[in-house]
Amino acid sequence: MPELAAAPDAVTCRGERFKLYLSEEQIQSRIRELGEQIAADYADVGIPILIGVLNGAFMFTADLMRAIPADSEVDFYKLSSYGERKVSSGQVTELKNVDAKLEGRHVIVVEDIVDTGLSMKYVLDQIEALNPASLRSATLLRKPEAAKVEVDVDYVGFDIDNLFVIGYGLDYGQLARNLRAIYILDEEA
Repeated sequence: MPELAAAPDAVTCRGERFKLYLSEEQIQSRIRELGEQIAADYADVGIPILIGVLNGAFMFTADLMRAIPADSEVDFYKLSSYGERKVSSGQVTELKNVDAKLEGRHVIVVEDIVDTGLSMKYVLDQIEALNPASLRSATLLRKPEAAKVEVDVDYVGFDIDNLFVIGYGLDYGQLARNLRAIYILDEEA
């Protein structure tokens, strides 16, 4: 298998410069740890179903599912709260609901980032109303400073400052999701 090229130290998106914040290696190492933790937590409980929140969490959901060394299932919600802006609009719009029946299931909601907490709270409230056997949440990134509502997250990849980030599924007006690492706006550029 060919070796992957190292992530560049900086990228440009929508005319703005971003610098490397979390490398692909850091991200994948933490996801492996989360996968092991989830497998241990669900070893005697049953098969969890991961509910990824589209579009941002699709990469994290896929990699997290592969990192769980046990059976799991997957489905997706699709929400919108950012549009092409750098900050959440504060309004959560549901664009797609899950297809799976969640009553009596062990559900883990998977987000790319929890900043205001509004999207995660919305999905957790929607799923809680469906009477799952258990309900937990996971996020790759959490911005405690940006929280507008309190939401407990069971599995956190990284706590970060209130920074605008792109890459690894996180976008800037739908661009930069394909980057293997995570970048922050370079204020010095």
